[in-house]
Amino acid sequence: MRVLIVEDDPMIGKALRTALRDEAMTVDWVRDANDAEHALVTHSYALILLDIGLPGRSGLDLLRSLRDQGEEISTLIISASDDLDNRVDGLDLGADDYLVKPFEMRELLARMRAVMRRRHGGRAVSGLTNGEITLDLNSHQMTFRGTTHILPAKEFALMRTLMERPGAIFSRAQLEEQLYGWGEEVESNAIDVLIHYIRRKFGKDIILNMRGVGWMIDKAAR
Repeated sequence: MRVLIVEDDPMIGKALRTALRDEAMTVDWVRDANDAEHALVTHSYALILLDIGLPGRSGLDLLRSLRDQGEEISTLIISASDDLDNRVDGLDLGADDYLVKPFEMRELLARMRAVMRRRHGGRAVSGLTNGEITLDLNSHQMTFRGTTHILPAKEFALMRTLMERPGAIFSRAQLEEQLYGWGEEVESNAIDVLIHYIRRKFGKDIILNMRGVGWMIDKAAR
């Protein structure tokens, strides 16, 4: 899952980026509304963490502009302001939730999960299953043909990307887009290395290579 943080405080921005990457999310971080709009044009995000007190245009102005353009991306406001008017304005403008700083990371993650559940009809999705492959989204544990391992963050992110669209072929560029945020160094063979590690754990049949095109999970994996 790719997340955009819009936060001008460097300490908070860095802490959030690190914590979310540790949860196997792909994270980009910008510090003002203009950079946020540019990021949203060039990349696809599942969720925005949006501060209100941004330099120049406020977070509420950004949210209003996005909603006026028909952009329905899930948005969770994170703000030091617990002013009732700000909370009401943010929610009325289309924010999915409003969390007051300071907060515990566990609560933020829980609220992010709740926002994503509401966006998917209220269904709590704790795992993905396709044929003999089962991926637990909470523990990062994967099982295939009786073999079970807990995956490191990047291997988990790769498998989640493939498992969410079984049968779809992902190019190297598409996988890099899903797995790596700005500022993360990406070696030219990074995807190959991740796939090698996963196949070494589970066998070569778990991820199929479509030569010259990309990689996929068989929609009817057996």
